[in-house]
Amino acid sequence: MSFSSAIYLLLLMFMCASSERVTNIVHMAPMPSVMEDKHTYHELLIRKASISAELLYSYKHAVEGFAARLTPDEVESLLLHPEVVAVVPEICYKLQTTRSPFFLGLDDQREYFTSNCSSSDDVIVGVIDTGVWPESESFNDKGFGPAPRSWKGECEEGTNFTASLCNQKLIGARYLYKGFEAENFPIDETQDFKSPRDSNGHGTHTSSTAAGTAVKEASFLGYAPGVASGMAPRARIAIYKACWYSGYCMGSDILAAMDKAIEDKVNVLSISLGLGMLKYDKDSIAIGALAAVERGIFVSASAGNDGPSKSSLVNVAPWITTVGAGTVDRDFPAMAILGNGRSFAGFSMLFKRRRSDLTINQVPLVYAPLGGNFSGKIVVVDMGRANLVVDTKSGALGIIYANTALDGIEVIARYDVLPSLAVDKQSGDEIRDYVLKESNPTAMITFEGTVINVKPSPVVAGFSSRGPNTITPEILKPDLIAPGVNIIAAWTGSGSNPDLFRPGFSIQSGTSMACPHLSGLAALLKAANPKWSPAALRSALMTTANGSGNDGKPILDSANRKPSTPFVHGAGHVSPVSALTPGLIYDLTTEDYLGFLCASDYTSSQIKIIARRDFTCDPKKDYRIADFNYPSFAVRIHNHSRGGDGAYRYTRIVTSVGGAGTYTVKVVSDKKAVNISVEPEVLEFKQVNENKSYTVTFTVNPSMPSGTNSFGGIEWSDGRHVVRSPVALSWPK
Repeated sequence: MSFSSAIYLLLLMFMCASSERVTNIVHMAPMPSVMEDKHTYHELLIRKASISAELLYSYKHAVEGFAARLTPDEVESLLLHPEVVAVVPEICYKLQTTRSPFFLGLDDQREYFTSNCSSSDDVIVGVIDTGVWPESESFNDKGFGPAPRSWKGECEEGTNFTASLCNQKLIGARYLYKGFEAENFPIDETQDFKSPRDSNGHGTHTSSTAAGTAVKEASFLGYAPGVASGMAPRARIAIYKACWYSGYCMGSDILAAMDKAIEDKVNVLSISLGLGMLKYDKDSIAIGALAAVERGIFVSASAGNDGPSKSSLVNVAPWITTVGAGTVDRDFPAMAILGNGRSFAGFSMLFKRRRSDLTINQVPLVYAPLGGNFSGKIVVVDMGRANLVVDTKSGALGIIYANTALDGIEVIARYDVLPSLAVDKQSGDEIRDYVLKESNPTAMITFEGTVINVKPSPVVAGFSSRGPNTITPEILKPDLIAPGVNIIAAWTGSGSNPDLFRPGFSIQSGTSMACPHLSGLAALLKAANPKWSPAALRSALMTTANGSGNDGKPILDSANRKPSTPFVHGAGHVSPVSALTPGLIYDLTTEDYLGFLCASDYTSSQIKIIARRDFTCDPKKDYRIADFNYPSFAVRIHNHSRGGDGAYRYTRIVTSVGGAGTYTVKVVSDKKAVNISVEPEVLEFKQVNENKSYTVTFTVNPSMPSGTNSFGGIEWSDGRHVVRSPVALSWPK
């Protein structure tokens, strides 16, 4: 890393720190009808408050209000005006960083593009991220016609980016930076492009994963060869760069990006970033997402990369589809064989300059933390510390990355300038023990390249964030999982290490990679069902998700190699072919979301912030989250049962999208913990779009120890469709 890069990173360590004047989001009551322009209205308020605030953004759609640089005194002055609902300091969000279509059953996607109403060419996927590398073949527009007539966006110019770089595939590109510069410092154009161009790679990777054009003979360092295709290769892409060097994304810029995406008329919004579980009135992503959903835009977001810790989720608002990460059926196996004959399987991507050397024969083995001479040896390195101790100048022949307790059994294939493999903690402990106790330790490494049809798959990634949802425990999150481990997709033509990052493709892991998979699949469903709401699209994806892997057994959790639970995988692993014909859907409207906020005890002022309008909960109405029409069930057991009978009653309404049919219910549960009954047990539909309601009663065992969780499911089937809803019950400590 250059000296200037190091200084830039050091400065970033102080991001989001407060100063005398900081960026705030000013939430306001709806603009009076006599006013025509929001920017003018916001400027008038600032003058009325007699303050000299720097107005950064006037939002039109994503939030009712504006972003401005304010001192504490100016905040107090604004709060004296009745037009101002709240003033909230903005938040610094962070990124959550070719086999997928085949693994998901999309090797022949033509059936998805047959619709009497629309086609996938008319669907626009908006991606809020670090920008785009427009020269990538994944954004080739061969065979595309003009942009949809609904499109209102544009291609903004900037550093190394002209409007001509957009095309009929990449139809729009914008960049939002005022919040970043106001809160931190001017963008160093030697480190990032002040334009939609991507210097990080993350945005190029996520956008091409969602909707990249199919590219033949794609690979990374010779690994994962084949056709690299986005989930919706015929959909259009619109890029909104709101994340800058090292993946820092200011809330005001994210809101501005969402504001533009709504105005531009995107159909799907993909957001691979987040920060902790935030109350909905404090979360810019949640507020902007509700505005998008109200306008028919499907919003998917990453669940976070802080697993396997419990309650580590981000983006838990019920109008957002929250996506965790699983593996695909492709591995890059390698083997470490010690001098004592013990062998340990791991994963690797052997660097291309050494690709001809498929084996490192028995050579001395050393442990990096002990120091010493690495020349001509294989070095054991604790995962996460490699770049601090071992490089090409060390003379080492290879590296064994050994997981520590922090990483556990989750192993991610690594690529490096030296031949290397990664092993899990148990293997790492044995290898470390061998090095420390053996007087003359040796080892060899063999590499096998790319292997497909690996079983079991999927396995939930250990890093994938988990529930329970602490903001609203009655809403099960994540919603489902999608491929997010060792995903190949387009990359930038720049990078900090030209030996590793080159124009073309890269392999990355994270819920950031899972989110755009889901976004692209939602675009396919939207093309086939243009009148479906965002909630209907999510329902179809959730109720048809798989709870088992390609070995026919329950999905495993990589963190412990035990069967996963709905707190980890939600409804299961996405199954797009089944989602095309879900049979029944659970739909939701804007009024349902407002009722949910009432049931969650949000005040009128808080709801006004989230909903961007005046709304008062009806005091005569019994708002219950248990009646919120979500496609899953989460039951939090209280110390005293409701009604005194130990029963928790939930109601749901399902809509037939598969026409006439008779559905019979099946319940799966642990009867020692709960008895689940459904009334009625049969739902008979006579026509398409007909609605039926049912009630689920959970009668719990009051003697279950605190801290216990119990899982199950409710399935409706007419013999052609199976509509599954996961169930999670928890007895809090």
